[in-house]
Amino acid sequence: MSMLPLCPQCGSEYTYEDGHMYVCPECAHEWSKDAVEDAGDEGLKVVDAHGNALQDGDTVSVIKDLKIKGSSSVVKVGTRVKNIRLVEGDHNIDCRIDGIGAMKLKSEFVRKA
Repeated sequence: MSMLPLCPQCGSEYTYEDGHMYVCPECAHEWSKDAVEDAGDEGLKVVDAHGNALQDGDTVSVIKDLKIKGSSSVVKVGTRVKNIRLVEGDHNIDCRIDGIGAMKLKSEFVRKA
């Protein structure tokens, strides 16, 4: 049995080769074999405002007052956030802030502590 990659769009295991492309029969997503080879060593890379690489479980400090949408609360400069999780998307840090609760932050507004 050949080891074809899972579909990056839907995660299907039923991908097949079509020339120099891989195709997913479930979502009709097509991608090149070169993209799979290039993405093999790539992971989720997130950097803080100063260019330092962040990892899951790091502690960061907020470098700017951040207004919380839909609330009158503010995350103040210097607030330390422990045990962050990195996620895909625009707000790429998922965390829990004491006194506020769970929220997502942009990495451009934090620095590694």
